[in-house]
Amino acid sequence: MPDRDIAALEHYEEEENSELLRNEWNWEANMSEKPDSKGEAMDLLHQLEDILESDALIDELGFIHPSQFALLNEESGISSNLSDEAIHQSADRIVNAEESSKQDNICFWNRDHKLGISTHILLPLYRAAKHTFMTTFKQYKMCDNQPDRVGICVPTSTSCDHLESMLLRHSKSLLLLSCDFMTAWNCRKLIVSKKKQFSMFADELLLSELVLSYSPKSEQAWNHRRWVIKSISANCSNFKEILSKESELVEKIAERSKMNYRAWNHRCWLISYMTIEQVLYELKKSRSWAALHVADYCCFHYRQQLILKIMESCGGKTVCWGQNADIVLLMKDELDWDETLIKRYVGREALWLHRRFLSMCWINNFGIDSGDASYNSEEAINMYHEFSTFLQNELHLLHSCSTFIDDDFANFQAQAAYSASYILWLKVQVPKPLENEFLEKIREVDLKNLLDKSCPERSSLFNYFMR
Repeated sequence: MPDRDIAALEHYEEEENSELLRNEWNWEANMSEKPDSKGEAMDLLHQLEDILESDALIDELGFIHPSQFALLNEESGISSNLSDEAIHQSADRIVNAEESSKQDNICFWNRDHKLGISTHILLPLYRAAKHTFMTTFKQYKMCDNQPDRVGICVPTSTSCDHLESMLLRHSKSLLLLSCDFMTAWNCRKLIVSKKKQFSMFADELLLSELVLSYSPKSEQAWNHRRWVIKSISANCSNFKEILSKESELVEKIAERSKMNYRAWNHRCWLISYMTIEQVLYELKKSRSWAALHVADYCCFHYRQQLILKIMESCGGKTVCWGQNADIVLLMKDELDWDETLIKRYVGREALWLHRRFLSMCWINNFGIDSGDASYNSEEAINMYHEFSTFLQNELHLLHSCSTFIDDDFANFQAQAAYSASYILWLKVQVPKPLENEFLEKIREVDLKNLLDKSCPERSSLFNYFMR
Protein backbone atom coordinates (compact mmCIF):
# COMPACT_ATOMS: atom_id res chain seq x y z
CA MET A 1 0.00 0.00 0.00
CA PRO A 2 1.51 3.43 -0.97
CA ASP A 3 2.90 5.53 1.88
CA ARG A 4 0.62 8.44 1.06
CA ASP A 5 -2.45 6.20 1.41
CA ILE A 6 -1.24 4.95 4.78
CA ALA A 7 -0.52 8.52 5.88
CA ALA A 8 -3.99 9.57 4.77
CA LEU A 9 -5.48 6.64 6.63
CA GLU A 10 -3.65 7.56 9.83
CA HIS A 11 -4.73 11.18 9.47
CA TYR A 12 -8.37 10.25 9.15
CA GLU A 13 -8.06 7.68 11.90
CA GLU A 14 -7.05 10.42 14.35
CA GLU A 15 -10.06 12.51 13.37
CA GLU A 16 -12.44 9.58 13.47
CA ASN A 17 -11.15 8.28 16.82
CA SER A 18 -12.00 11.52 18.57
CA GLU A 19 -15.29 11.68 16.74
CA LEU A 20 -16.10 8.06 17.58
CA LEU A 21 -16.43 8.72 21.31
CA ARG A 22 -18.72 11.67 20.64
CA ASN A 23 -20.77 9.59 18.22
CA GLU A 24 -21.10 6.78 20.76
CA TRP A 25 -22.39 9.19 23.38
CA ASN A 26 -24.76 10.82 20.85
CA TRP A 27 -25.85 7.39 19.65
CA GLU A 28 -26.74 6.22 23.15
CA ALA A 29 -28.33 9.56 24.05
CA ASN A 30 -30.50 9.68 20.93
CA MET A 31 -31.54 6.07 21.14
CA SER A 32 -32.27 6.14 24.87
CA GLU A 33 -35.36 8.21 24.16
CA LYS A 34 -36.69 5.40 21.95
CA PRO A 35 -35.58 2.03 23.35
CA ASP A 36 -36.34 0.14 20.13
CA SER A 37 -34.80 2.65 17.68
CA LYS A 38 -31.22 1.40 17.96
CA GLY A 39 -32.27 -2.22 17.55
CA GLU A 40 -34.43 -1.38 14.55
CA ALA A 41 -31.59 0.53 12.90
CA MET A 42 -29.20 -2.37 13.47
CA ASP A 43 -31.78 -4.79 12.04
CA LEU A 44 -32.03 -2.62 8.92
CA LEU A 45 -28.24 -2.64 8.60
CA HIS A 46 -28.15 -6.45 8.89
CA GLN A 47 -30.85 -6.72 6.21
CA LEU A 48 -28.88 -4.48 3.87
CA GLU A 49 -25.64 -6.36 4.43
CA ASP A 50 -27.38 -9.70 3.92
CA ILE A 51 -28.80 -8.48 0.61
CA LEU A 52 -25.38 -7.27 -0.55
CA GLU A 53 -23.80 -10.57 0.46
CA SER A 54 -26.46 -12.73 -1.17
CA ASP A 55 -26.36 -10.87 -4.49
CA ALA A 56 -22.74 -10.09 -5.36
CA LEU A 57 -23.73 -8.95 -8.89
CA ILE A 58 -25.75 -5.91 -7.86
CA ASP A 59 -24.74 -3.25 -10.39
CA GLU A 60 -27.16 -0.40 -9.73
CA LEU A 61 -28.27 1.38 -6.58
CA GLY A 62 -31.02 3.93 -6.09
CA PHE A 63 -32.77 5.68 -3.22
CA ILE A 64 -36.53 5.40 -3.55
CA HIS A 65 -39.42 7.17 -1.90
CA PRO A 66 -41.64 4.71 0.03
CA SER A 67 -44.61 5.52 -2.19
CA GLN A 68 -42.76 4.14 -5.24
CA PHE A 69 -42.19 0.62 -3.95
CA ALA A 70 -45.68 -0.59 -4.86
CA LEU A 71 -45.21 0.69 -8.41
CA LEU A 72 -41.84 -1.05 -8.66
CA ASN A 73 -43.36 -4.34 -7.55
CA GLU A 74 -46.23 -3.95 -9.98
CA GLU A 75 -43.94 -3.20 -12.92
CA SER A 76 -41.63 -6.09 -12.09
CA GLY A 77 -44.54 -8.50 -11.63
CA ILE A 78 -43.91 -9.37 -8.00
CA SER A 79 -45.94 -8.82 -4.88
CA SER A 80 -43.29 -9.41 -2.25
CA ASN A 81 -39.57 -9.83 -1.71
CA LEU A 82 -39.83 -13.61 -1.41
CA SER A 83 -37.21 -15.29 -3.56
CA ASP A 84 -37.78 -18.46 -5.55
CA GLU A 85 -35.74 -20.37 -2.99
CA ALA A 86 -37.95 -19.19 -0.15
CA ILE A 87 -41.02 -20.76 -1.76
CA HIS A 88 -39.51 -24.19 -1.27
CA GLN A 89 -38.59 -23.64 2.36
CA SER A 90 -40.53 -25.05 5.29
CA ALA A 91 -43.99 -23.71 6.11
CA ASP A 92 -42.76 -21.94 9.23
CA ARG A 93 -40.11 -19.98 7.33
CA ILE A 94 -42.62 -19.00 4.65
CA VAL A 95 -44.96 -17.66 7.31
CA ASN A 96 -42.14 -15.70 8.93
CA ALA A 97 -41.11 -14.29 5.57
CA GLU A 98 -44.67 -13.26 4.81
CA GLU A 99 -44.98 -11.56 8.20
CA SER A 100 -41.91 -9.45 7.49
CA SER A 101 -42.62 -8.88 3.81
CA LYS A 102 -44.52 -5.66 4.38
CA GLN A 103 -41.62 -4.08 6.23
CA ASP A 104 -39.11 -5.48 3.72
CA ASN A 105 -41.02 -4.01 0.80
CA ILE A 106 -41.02 -0.60 2.46
CA CYS A 107 -37.30 -0.60 3.21
CA PHE A 108 -35.50 -2.50 0.43
CA TRP A 109 -36.14 -3.64 -3.13
CA ASN A 110 -33.83 -6.11 -4.84
CA ARG A 111 -34.46 -7.70 -8.20
CA ASP A 112 -32.46 -8.35 -11.38
CA HIS A 113 -29.30 -7.20 -9.58
CA LYS A 114 -30.82 -3.78 -8.88
CA LEU A 115 -31.06 -2.48 -5.31
CA GLY A 116 -33.42 0.18 -4.04
CA ILE A 117 -33.28 1.65 -0.53
CA SER A 118 -36.16 3.59 0.97
CA THR A 119 -35.35 7.23 1.63
CA HIS A 120 -37.11 7.26 5.00
CA ILE A 121 -34.57 4.89 6.58
CA LEU A 122 -31.40 6.53 5.25
CA LEU A 123 -30.52 8.54 8.35
CA PRO A 124 -30.87 5.75 10.96
CA LEU A 125 -29.29 3.29 8.53
CA TYR A 126 -26.29 5.57 7.99
CA ARG A 127 -25.84 6.14 11.71
CA ALA A 128 -25.94 2.41 12.37
CA ALA A 129 -23.50 1.69 9.52
CA LYS A 130 -21.03 4.34 10.68
CA HIS A 131 -21.24 3.30 14.33
CA THR A 132 -20.72 -0.38 13.46
CA PHE A 133 -17.85 0.29 11.07
CA MET A 134 -15.98 2.64 13.41
CA THR A 135 -16.40 0.27 16.37
CA THR A 136 -15.09 -2.66 14.34
CA PHE A 137 -12.27 -0.54 12.91
CA LYS A 138 -11.19 0.45 16.41
CA GLN A 139 -11.14 -3.20 17.45
CA TYR A 140 -9.12 -4.09 14.35
CA LYS A 141 -6.41 -1.61 15.29
CA MET A 142 -6.17 -3.27 18.70
CA CYS A 143 -6.32 -6.87 17.49
CA ASP A 144 -2.77 -7.42 18.76
CA ASN A 145 -4.24 -7.19 22.30
CA GLN A 146 -2.38 -3.97 23.02
CA PRO A 147 -4.42 -1.52 25.11
CA ASP A 148 -5.44 1.70 23.42
CA ARG A 149 -5.50 5.17 24.92
CA VAL A 150 -8.53 4.55 27.10
CA GLY A 151 -7.31 1.17 28.31
CA ILE A 152 -9.66 -1.05 26.33
CA CYS A 153 -8.38 -4.16 24.58
CA VAL A 154 -9.98 -6.62 22.21
CA PRO A 155 -10.97 -10.04 23.58
CA THR A 156 -8.46 -12.72 22.68
CA SER A 157 -11.21 -14.71 20.94
CA THR A 158 -11.57 -12.01 18.29
CA SER A 159 -9.21 -12.77 15.40
CA CYS A 160 -7.83 -10.19 12.99
CA ASP A 161 -9.05 -12.25 10.02
CA HIS A 162 -12.60 -12.16 11.34
CA LEU A 163 -12.36 -8.42 11.95
CA GLU A 164 -11.06 -7.88 8.43
CA SER A 165 -14.00 -9.80 7.03
CA MET A 166 -16.43 -7.75 9.11
CA LEU A 167 -14.71 -4.50 8.13
CA LEU A 168 -15.15 -5.30 4.44
CA ARG A 169 -18.80 -6.08 5.09
CA HIS A 170 -19.51 -2.96 7.14
CA SER A 171 -17.46 -0.57 5.01
CA LYS A 172 -19.34 -1.66 1.90
CA SER A 173 -22.67 -0.70 3.45
CA LEU A 174 -21.25 2.56 4.76
CA LEU A 175 -19.79 3.59 1.40
CA LEU A 176 -23.06 2.91 -0.37
CA LEU A 177 -24.69 5.34 2.04
CA SER A 178 -21.81 7.85 2.17
CA CYS A 179 -19.54 7.50 -0.84
CA ASP A 180 -16.98 10.10 0.30
CA PHE A 181 -16.17 8.44 3.64
CA MET A 182 -12.43 8.29 3.00
CA THR A 183 -11.58 6.28 6.11
CA ALA A 184 -13.74 3.42 4.81
CA TRP A 185 -12.04 3.54 1.39
CA ASN A 186 -8.57 3.58 2.96
CA CYS A 187 -9.50 0.75 5.30
CA ARG A 188 -10.44 -1.39 2.31
CA LYS A 189 -7.15 -0.47 0.60
CA LEU A 190 -5.27 -1.57 3.70
CA ILE A 191 -6.97 -4.96 3.90
CA VAL A 192 -6.97 -5.72 0.16
CA SER A 193 -3.30 -4.76 -0.28
CA LYS A 194 -2.47 -7.00 2.67
CA LYS A 195 -4.27 -10.02 1.16
CA LYS A 196 -3.13 -9.39 -2.44
CA GLN A 197 -5.82 -11.63 -3.93
CA PHE A 198 -7.00 -10.77 -7.45
CA SER A 199 -10.61 -11.66 -6.58
CA MET A 200 -10.57 -9.00 -3.87
CA PHE A 201 -9.28 -6.37 -6.30
CA ALA A 202 -12.08 -7.38 -8.68
CA ASP A 203 -14.59 -6.92 -5.85
CA GLU A 204 -13.26 -3.38 -5.31
CA LEU A 205 -13.95 -2.55 -8.94
CA LEU A 206 -17.51 -3.87 -8.55
CA LEU A 207 -18.06 -1.86 -5.37
CA SER A 208 -16.79 1.41 -6.82
CA GLU A 209 -18.89 0.83 -9.94
CA LEU A 210 -21.95 0.35 -7.74
CA VAL A 211 -21.17 3.62 -5.94
CA LEU A 212 -20.79 5.39 -9.29
CA SER A 213 -24.21 4.12 -10.38
CA TYR A 214 -25.83 6.65 -8.03
CA SER A 215 -22.93 9.11 -7.55
CA PRO A 216 -21.15 9.30 -10.93
CA LYS A 217 -18.99 12.24 -9.87
CA SER A 218 -17.65 10.72 -6.66
CA GLU A 219 -13.97 11.63 -6.57
CA GLN A 220 -13.20 8.96 -3.96
CA ALA A 221 -14.78 6.19 -6.05
CA TRP A 222 -12.78 7.17 -9.14
CA ASN A 223 -9.59 7.42 -7.06
CA HIS A 224 -10.25 3.94 -5.69
CA ARG A 225 -10.60 2.50 -9.18
CA ARG A 226 -7.28 4.04 -10.20
CA TRP A 227 -5.64 2.53 -7.12
CA VAL A 228 -7.00 -0.92 -8.03
CA ILE A 229 -5.88 -0.68 -11.67
CA LYS A 230 -2.42 0.51 -10.68
CA SER A 231 -2.13 -2.31 -8.13
CA ILE A 232 -2.95 -5.08 -10.63
CA SER A 233 -1.28 -3.60 -13.72
CA ALA A 234 1.97 -5.53 -13.31
CA ASN A 235 0.49 -8.97 -12.61
CA CYS A 236 -2.73 -9.31 -14.57
CA SER A 237 -3.06 -11.57 -17.60
CA ASN A 238 -6.22 -9.89 -18.91
CA PHE A 239 -5.19 -6.30 -18.18
CA LYS A 240 -5.98 -5.13 -21.73
CA GLU A 241 -9.54 -6.42 -21.33
CA ILE A 242 -9.88 -4.58 -18.01
CA LEU A 243 -8.74 -1.32 -19.64
CA SER A 244 -11.26 -1.81 -22.44
CA LYS A 245 -14.11 -2.39 -19.99
CA GLU A 246 -12.98 0.58 -17.95
CA SER A 247 -13.16 2.82 -21.00
CA GLU A 248 -16.64 1.51 -21.80
CA LEU A 249 -17.74 2.19 -18.21
CA VAL A 250 -16.69 5.84 -18.50
CA GLU A 251 -18.61 6.20 -21.76
CA LYS A 252 -21.71 4.63 -20.20
CA ILE A 253 -21.54 6.92 -17.16
CA ALA A 254 -20.84 9.99 -19.32
CA GLU A 255 -23.99 9.19 -21.30
CA ARG A 256 -26.20 9.77 -18.27
CA SER A 257 -23.97 12.26 -16.41
CA LYS A 258 -23.22 15.20 -18.69
CA MET A 259 -19.98 17.18 -18.41
CA ASN A 260 -18.57 14.63 -15.97
CA TYR A 261 -14.99 15.86 -15.69
CA ARG A 262 -13.99 13.22 -13.13
CA ALA A 263 -15.11 10.35 -15.34
CA TRP A 264 -13.30 11.69 -18.42
CA ASN A 265 -10.22 12.50 -16.36
CA HIS A 266 -10.19 8.84 -15.32
CA ARG A 267 -10.42 7.78 -18.96
CA CYS A 268 -7.52 10.08 -19.86
CA TRP A 269 -5.50 8.52 -17.05
CA LEU A 270 -6.06 5.08 -18.57
CA ILE A 271 -4.20 6.12 -21.74
CA SER A 272 -0.84 5.79 -19.99
CA TYR A 273 -1.48 2.03 -19.66
CA MET A 274 -2.74 1.49 -23.23
CA THR A 275 -0.79 0.02 -26.10
CA ILE A 276 -0.61 2.01 -29.34
CA GLU A 277 -3.16 -0.39 -30.88
CA GLN A 278 -5.61 0.34 -28.06
CA VAL A 279 -5.04 4.08 -28.41
CA LEU A 280 -5.82 3.95 -32.14
CA TYR A 281 -8.94 1.89 -31.44
CA GLU A 282 -10.08 4.35 -28.75
CA LEU A 283 -9.57 7.27 -31.13
CA LYS A 284 -11.71 5.55 -33.74
CA LYS A 285 -14.37 4.41 -31.29
CA SER A 286 -14.80 7.73 -29.47
CA ARG A 287 -15.50 9.65 -32.68
CA SER A 288 -19.12 8.52 -32.95
CA TRP A 289 -19.81 9.45 -29.31
CA ALA A 290 -18.21 12.87 -29.71
CA ALA A 291 -20.23 13.55 -32.87
CA LEU A 292 -23.44 13.04 -30.87
CA HIS A 293 -22.28 15.18 -27.91
CA VAL A 294 -20.72 18.20 -29.57
CA ALA A 295 -21.29 20.43 -26.54
CA ASP A 296 -19.33 18.15 -24.19
CA TYR A 297 -15.70 19.24 -24.49
CA CYS A 298 -14.55 16.44 -22.17
CA CYS A 299 -14.67 13.88 -24.99
CA PHE A 300 -12.71 16.15 -27.32
CA HIS A 301 -10.10 16.61 -24.62
CA TYR A 302 -9.90 12.83 -24.38
CA ARG A 303 -9.30 12.60 -28.14
CA GLN A 304 -6.55 15.21 -27.80
CA GLN A 305 -4.77 13.09 -25.20
CA LEU A 306 -5.03 10.08 -27.51
CA ILE A 307 -3.52 12.08 -30.37
CA LEU A 308 -0.65 13.26 -28.17
CA LYS A 309 -0.03 9.65 -27.13
CA ILE A 310 0.16 8.60 -30.78
CA MET A 311 2.58 11.40 -31.59
CA GLU A 312 4.68 10.55 -28.56
CA SER A 313 4.88 6.91 -29.63
CA CYS A 314 6.56 8.03 -32.86
CA GLY A 315 9.58 9.20 -30.90
CA GLY A 316 8.98 12.93 -30.98
CA LYS A 317 6.51 15.23 -32.68
CA THR A 318 8.76 17.02 -35.17
CA VAL A 319 10.53 13.84 -36.27
CA CYS A 320 7.24 12.06 -36.51
CA TRP A 321 5.75 14.59 -38.92
CA GLY A 322 8.68 14.31 -41.26
CA GLN A 323 8.89 10.53 -41.25
CA ASN A 324 5.42 9.14 -40.66
CA ALA A 325 2.79 9.94 -43.29
CA ASP A 326 0.12 8.15 -41.27
CA ILE A 327 0.29 10.83 -38.58
CA VAL A 328 -0.11 13.57 -41.18
CA LEU A 329 -3.15 11.81 -42.63
CA LEU A 330 -4.58 11.31 -39.14
CA MET A 331 -4.32 15.04 -38.35
CA LYS A 332 -5.80 16.06 -41.70
CA ASP A 333 -8.66 13.64 -41.17
CA GLU A 334 -9.32 15.02 -37.69
CA LEU A 335 -9.32 18.60 -39.02
CA ASP A 336 -11.75 17.66 -41.81
CA TRP A 337 -14.03 15.85 -39.37
CA ASP A 338 -14.01 18.82 -36.98
CA GLU A 339 -14.84 21.18 -39.86
CA THR A 340 -17.78 18.98 -40.83
CA LEU A 341 -19.13 19.13 -37.29
CA ILE A 342 -18.63 22.91 -37.11
CA LYS A 343 -20.76 23.41 -40.23
CA ARG A 344 -23.36 20.88 -39.12
CA TYR A 345 -23.76 22.07 -35.51
CA VAL A 346 -23.76 25.83 -35.59
CA GLY A 347 -22.39 27.79 -32.65
CA ARG A 348 -20.76 24.99 -30.60
CA GLU A 349 -17.71 26.38 -28.79
CA ALA A 350 -16.26 22.94 -27.94
CA LEU A 351 -15.69 22.27 -31.66
CA TRP A 352 -13.73 25.49 -32.07
CA LEU A 353 -11.64 24.78 -28.99
CA HIS A 354 -10.82 21.35 -30.38
CA ARG A 355 -9.78 23.02 -33.63
CA ARG A 356 -7.36 25.26 -31.75
CA PHE A 357 -5.65 22.20 -30.35
CA LEU A 358 -5.39 20.61 -33.79
CA SER A 359 -4.06 23.83 -35.30
CA MET A 360 -1.48 24.16 -32.57
CA CYS A 361 -0.26 20.63 -33.28
CA TRP A 362 -0.07 21.48 -36.97
CA ILE A 363 1.83 24.72 -36.33
CA ASN A 364 4.29 23.10 -33.93
CA ASN A 365 5.19 20.49 -36.50
CA PHE A 366 4.93 22.42 -39.77
CA GLY A 367 6.17 25.72 -38.40
CA ILE A 368 8.77 27.50 -40.53
CA ASP A 369 11.81 28.76 -38.67
CA SER A 370 13.61 31.37 -40.76
CA GLY A 371 16.71 31.03 -38.60
CA ASP A 372 17.08 27.37 -39.44
CA ALA A 373 20.00 26.52 -41.72
CA SER A 374 17.73 24.23 -43.74
CA TYR A 375 15.15 26.96 -44.29
CA ASN A 376 15.75 26.97 -48.08
CA SER A 377 15.92 23.21 -48.40
CA GLU A 378 13.43 21.22 -50.46
CA GLU A 379 11.85 19.80 -47.31
CA ALA A 380 11.36 23.29 -45.88
CA ILE A 381 9.77 24.47 -49.13
CA ASN A 382 7.33 21.57 -49.05
CA MET A 383 6.49 22.35 -45.45
CA TYR A 384 5.96 25.98 -46.39
CA HIS A 385 3.44 25.07 -49.08
CA GLU A 386 1.76 22.56 -46.79
CA PHE A 387 1.33 25.13 -44.06
CA SER A 388 0.21 27.82 -46.49
CA THR A 389 -2.51 25.48 -47.73
CA PHE A 390 -3.58 24.86 -44.14
CA LEU A 391 -3.92 28.60 -43.47
CA GLN A 392 -5.87 29.10 -46.68
CA ASN A 393 -8.30 26.38 -45.65
CA GLU A 394 -8.83 28.03 -42.26
CA LEU A 395 -9.64 31.34 -43.96
CA HIS A 396 -12.17 29.56 -46.17
CA LEU A 397 -13.76 28.14 -43.03
CA LEU A 398 -13.93 31.66 -41.58
CA HIS A 399 -15.63 32.93 -44.72
CA SER A 400 -18.24 30.15 -44.62
CA CYS A 401 -19.03 30.91 -40.96
CA SER A 402 -18.84 34.72 -41.09
CA THR A 403 -22.32 35.33 -42.50
CA PHE A 404 -24.95 35.12 -39.80
CA ILE A 405 -28.64 35.79 -39.77
CA ASP A 406 -30.76 36.91 -36.85
CA ASP A 407 -32.45 34.02 -35.08
CA ASP A 408 -34.07 33.47 -31.72
CA PHE A 409 -31.19 31.34 -30.41
CA ALA A 410 -28.32 33.50 -31.73
CA ASN A 411 -26.50 30.38 -32.96
CA PHE A 412 -25.28 31.98 -36.17
CA GLN A 413 -23.97 35.04 -34.34
CA ALA A 414 -22.11 32.74 -31.93
CA GLN A 415 -20.69 30.83 -34.90
CA ALA A 416 -19.38 34.03 -36.44
CA ALA A 417 -17.89 35.14 -33.14
CA TYR A 418 -16.13 31.80 -32.56
CA SER A 419 -14.75 31.70 -36.11
CA ALA A 420 -13.44 35.27 -35.96
CA SER A 421 -11.92 34.73 -32.53
CA TYR A 422 -10.29 31.57 -33.81
CA ILE A 423 -8.66 33.37 -36.73
CA LEU A 424 -7.51 36.16 -34.41
CA TRP A 425 -5.94 33.49 -32.18
CA LEU A 426 -4.37 31.85 -35.22
CA LYS A 427 -2.83 35.19 -36.24
CA VAL A 428 -0.76 35.16 -33.06
CA GLN A 429 0.42 31.58 -33.68
CA VAL A 430 1.49 31.94 -37.32
CA PRO A 431 5.28 31.59 -37.87
CA LYS A 432 7.20 34.73 -38.87
CA PRO A 433 7.80 33.79 -42.53
CA LEU A 434 4.04 33.59 -43.15
CA GLU A 435 2.90 36.38 -40.86
CA ASN A 436 2.71 39.19 -43.46
CA GLU A 437 1.03 36.96 -46.01
CA PHE A 438 -1.56 35.83 -43.46
CA LEU A 439 -2.25 39.43 -42.35
CA GLU A 440 -2.97 40.44 -45.93
CA LYS A 441 -5.48 37.64 -46.29
CA ILE A 442 -7.13 38.61 -43.00
CA ARG A 443 -7.58 42.19 -44.25
CA GLU A 444 -9.33 40.83 -47.34
CA VAL A 445 -12.06 39.28 -45.21
CA ASP A 446 -12.35 42.41 -43.02
CA LEU A 447 -11.87 40.52 -39.77
CA LYS A 448 -12.09 43.64 -37.60
CA ASN A 449 -15.54 44.51 -38.89
CA LEU A 450 -16.70 40.92 -38.36
CA LEU A 451 -15.41 40.90 -34.78
CA ASP A 452 -17.05 44.24 -33.98
CA LYS A 453 -20.34 43.03 -35.43
CA SER A 454 -20.43 39.61 -33.74
CA CYS A 455 -18.95 40.70 -30.38
CA PRO A 456 -19.44 44.45 -29.96
CA GLU A 457 -18.80 44.19 -26.21
CA ARG A 458 -15.20 43.12 -26.92
CA SER A 459 -14.35 45.63 -29.61
CA SER A 460 -11.63 47.37 -27.56
CA LEU A 461 -9.91 44.04 -26.92
CA PHE A 462 -10.06 43.09 -30.58
CA ASN A 463 -8.68 46.47 -31.61
CA TYR A 464 -5.63 45.84 -29.44
CA PHE A 465 -4.89 42.47 -31.07
CA MET A 466 -5.57 43.72 -34.59
CA ARG A 467 -2.81 46.35 -34.42
